[in-house]
Amino acid sequence: MSESVKWNSTLSFLLAMIGSAVGLGNIWRYPYIAYTNGGGAFLIPYIISILLMGLPLLFIEYGAGYKFKAGITKVFRKINEKYEYLAWYIQLVPFFIMTYYSCIVAWDLLYIPASITKSWGSNPDNFFTNVILNNIDGFSGFTSISLYVLIALICIWVIAWFISHKNINDGLAKANKILIPLLFVIMIFIVFYALNLPGSMIGVNQFITPDWTSITKLDIWLAAFGQIFFSLNLGLTIVLAYASYLPDDVDIPRSALRVAVANCGFEVFTAFGVFGILGYMSSTSGIALNELVTQGTGLAFVAFPQVFNTMGIMGNIIGFLFFLCILFAGITSTISLIEPVTLSITNKFGSDRRHIVSLVCIVGCAVSLIYCTSCGSTIIGLFDGFLSQFGLLLNALLEIIIIGWIYGVDNLMDDLNKNATILRLGNEWKFMIKYLIPAILTVLWLSGMKELLTSGDVFALTVQSILIALLIILPAILTKLPAKVDDY
Repeated sequence: MSESVKWNSTLSFLLAMIGSAVGLGNIWRYPYIAYTNGGGAFLIPYIISILLMGLPLLFIEYGAGYKFKAGITKVFRKINEKYEYLAWYIQLVPFFIMTYYSCIVAWDLLYIPASITKSWGSNPDNFFTNVILNNIDGFSGFTSISLYVLIALICIWVIAWFISHKNINDGLAKANKILIPLLFVIMIFIVFYALNLPGSMIGVNQFITPDWTSITKLDIWLAAFGQIFFSLNLGLTIVLAYASYLPDDVDIPRSALRVAVANCGFEVFTAFGVFGILGYMSSTSGIALNELVTQGTGLAFVAFPQVFNTMGIMGNIIGFLFFLCILFAGITSTISLIEPVTLSITNKFGSDRRHIVSLVCIVGCAVSLIYCTSCGSTIIGLFDGFLSQFGLLLNALLEIIIIGWIYGVDNLMDDLNKNATILRLGNEWKFMIKYLIPAILTVLWLSGMKELLTSGDVFALTVQSILIALLIILPAILTKLPAKVDDY
């Protein structure tokens, strides 16, 4: 890799890392997970899971990217060329996630102008399901598309390409320096406004009221470890790719701590705003809070528009800002998902970065078109369930085995501690990486697989079978193609 391909400042790297981690899951997943898993008591397993799994896994990807100055495929090949196939499998998981993630961001893009006039009317559920998605269940959904989603999706891909095809400092770094501060400022305004709404404390109190009996339940701990895994984008190889551009003088442990604190602090802070708004809705509508609390698209595109309807003119303003926040978070995460596969392809096949990014965006956009069909939202749910419960967890296990065990975590320690000031990694971190984290990931993986295998119908099994076939065949093709770079 050329020595010129480096972040021009530590701030650029940190904002890029925060931008990749702060995404849709922070805004609509954490509040639901915390509320349904012990409320205020959830913070205990949440913080412990950051220390026991989040940070050590960050260190593994930081260390590998920093030491090898390459993407995951070249890292694995340098360890042993027979692992290249596994690396391409790992790399394709975030690629497929990127294809449907961009579509969810496209849905949000449609809600920004809709929020100005509250186009969803008195029935946001019908607006989202039938107007935006043009939803039709089952195989017959392939026969029609949502024109609105198609147009918005192309816009998102054009934005992502425009940012990513430039060099990392003119593209990724500049975009994150603009979008991340704006995202934080707008969210701070929304949260403080929400906390001053009448009845907001009803929601906040229910959110933070601890259920101490939940601490002894295994499911609560698994929920905490799962939230940290997805919140910090572990297993996506984004960290590894970004770390490969680091200059030699960076303090890796301190950088990892800053990213973890910023990301997790953002999602906890955001949750107060979410529950403040839901508390207001509960007090004005008479609907019990537990009937309003949901996660994912149901919260963002159905529950919140219902709340904005009750706010008068402020609902137009807060709604616009809310969906703008989701857009900013979605764009920074989308461009971060483009980077790992771009780096791996460049490492093996060379060529100009602009050409590789253009190729990745064209192929990614083409795959995304399937989500514009009337069964697109169903396919997204199936892809997300499979890739998050099977793909990402297996990714992290493979990284631990090949980098932590076969290559040896000891071979990364000198690089990780090279410029360390406030924290030096020692034997306790090695124990967690080699023994504790694999055990946790295995339990999470088995739990996810059990859920997948017991919840599928014919349509779901067909879609997931096609995805499995792609994840087996495509890595074999990419592995067999001859490298065009001498030191690959």
